[in-house]
Amino acid sequence: METRYYDTYASWKADPEAFWAEAAKEINWFTPPTRTFNPDDGVYGRWFEGATCNTCYNCIDRHVEAGHGDRKALFYDSPVTGQRRAYTFAEMQIEVGALAAVLRAQGLDKGDRVIVYMPMVPQAIFAMLAAARLGAIHSVVFGGFAARELATRIDDAKPKLILSASCGIETNRIVPYKPLLDEAIALAESKPQRCIILQRKEHRCTLTSQRDLDYEEAVKPAIATGQKTECVPVAATDPLYILYTSGTTGQPKGVVRDNGGHMVALKWTMEHHYGVKPGEVFWAASDVGWVVGHSYICYGPLLHGCGTVLYEGKPVGTPDAGAFWRVIQDNGVAALFTAPTAFRAVKKEDPKGALVADYDLSTFRTLFLAGERADPDTIRWAEEKLDRPVIDHWWQTETGWPMAGNPVGLGQLPVKPGSPGVAMPGFDIQVLDDAGKPVEPGTLGNIVCKLPLPPSSFPTLWNAEARFRKAYFEEFPGYYATSDAGIVDEDGYVFIMARTDDIINVAGHRLSTGAMEEVLSSHEDIAECAVIGVADSMKGQLPLGFFVPNDGVERDEAELEKELVALVRARIGPVAAFKTAIEVKRLPKTRSGKVLRGTMQKIADAEDWKMPAAIDDPEILKEISVALTARGFGRMNS
Repeated sequence: METRYYDTYASWKADPEAFWAEAAKEINWFTPPTRTFNPDDGVYGRWFEGATCNTCYNCIDRHVEAGHGDRKALFYDSPVTGQRRAYTFAEMQIEVGALAAVLRAQGLDKGDRVIVYMPMVPQAIFAMLAAARLGAIHSVVFGGFAARELATRIDDAKPKLILSASCGIETNRIVPYKPLLDEAIALAESKPQRCIILQRKEHRCTLTSQRDLDYEEAVKPAIATGQKTECVPVAATDPLYILYTSGTTGQPKGVVRDNGGHMVALKWTMEHHYGVKPGEVFWAASDVGWVVGHSYICYGPLLHGCGTVLYEGKPVGTPDAGAFWRVIQDNGVAALFTAPTAFRAVKKEDPKGALVADYDLSTFRTLFLAGERADPDTIRWAEEKLDRPVIDHWWQTETGWPMAGNPVGLGQLPVKPGSPGVAMPGFDIQVLDDAGKPVEPGTLGNIVCKLPLPPSSFPTLWNAEARFRKAYFEEFPGYYATSDAGIVDEDGYVFIMARTDDIINVAGHRLSTGAMEEVLSSHEDIAECAVIGVADSMKGQLPLGFFVPNDGVERDEAELEKELVALVRARIGPVAAFKTAIEVKRLPKTRSGKVLRGTMQKIADAEDWKMPAAIDDPEILKEISVALTARGFGRMNS
């Protein structure tokens, strides 16, 4: 298929303002922009100054007004509760309008903050959109976050209201949220005026009469009496939300997203990057607590007039490794976006992909992967079993949409396994050495983006402008430092090899742990792997591998380790000094699927470490500690 990518990218580079002004025509503005870009505002400039708009209006109301009220907007699919429900755009307008009326009655106003601490239920999406409808700023905190972590976010955002639920539901347990919320409020110096609690029948909670309000008891009467609110005009440069980045310690780092640029960029990506049409169904198998959930469960699909899937389940265990195929079949999904970790879990339980044949995937066109480096073996497995394009892409919480990818909507480019693709319009991606000098194509270095950043990229951190400048712009003046390391090849394809923290120095050689992981994952018996750098008195650092065998593989650990060491030696060379690979049952991950390599490294080096707030299962770190101790590394965390 012929691609329009190169012409499109050249068009952006020749005149960025004209490019984004054209894209902005896809958004309904209350007041059009007086200026597409002001280079003198903020660290690198601001987009669409002078415009007024409302994100909720563009996601919901304009589709109803255009005659698409009966089109399906939200598919709630919850295998952990056995519930499924579809909402049309007209039904969404009623739900969101009523909730917005309730929030306004509780004192929520334009510019106020509201925290959403909820599981994967429709009311979480309603809450985000209702806040946007009123011009308030939402901050979604992953449901089930520890009380102290939630408290730090309360103190930073200072919300007037908090929306929560009685519980979250995992595959094998119920997580009561209310005790965590109550403890967080007790710990926080800033106290919300009101908490609105969704009672779930699987586990109800006790409400505190002075502060707590029952969600259904407040919203149902509002719906019954037709209560709703207008969509409050806000400046395009006003904040839509604050999203605290995962793994923060101490003072949290709140990424701010504005309204106007966010809508323009996300609307553009739905057609041109993901290649979906209004009326089709898009599924981002993530969580609303992460940036993927904001951009591509809530806002992107709804802005484009697509249906979006809200999935309260796992890739395996709800009930088996065919869960994703069932959701695609039952909801008519055209494109799935998930983390490589999810596919590694499916591959581990169903290595032959036998369950794929049990489902009708006729609506399904494209699989997109992001969130963690996609190893070539996982991509090849998915391509073979699904017989569909598998498209890796790369982006960050800070950017809000893909920085590098393979834009299906512009005509797919050739896939290079291990690469998330080429730079998207808006992003001038370069590789610099530690002194800030450009390196030759194919040379490992620091991945940066030349300023200015495009629409939807963060204009600041919440209440932390100095930290914003220091963390992202001071190291390489004139560039945004991504904190990722990798290469750009002679064809412009980006290869993200590791976080810069994961580049290890072995006897003076800078080596990528990601490259070593790629080698380990190519072994036919390996389901998942991770490589970290551990301290060594002679060489500074040495690589240490962890591997999880495929289900059904019964191999002697020592023999498998010997094969893996030989494989790294053959593919990367003796310079890697790779000598140790430890078998583990599972790898510790955040709930968004990122492997907690930094914590593993601290355990291996016997350093003090803190339980990560976003960890999926804390018990796994105990297993890692035991495995490391057995091989002479680290010590048990006290």
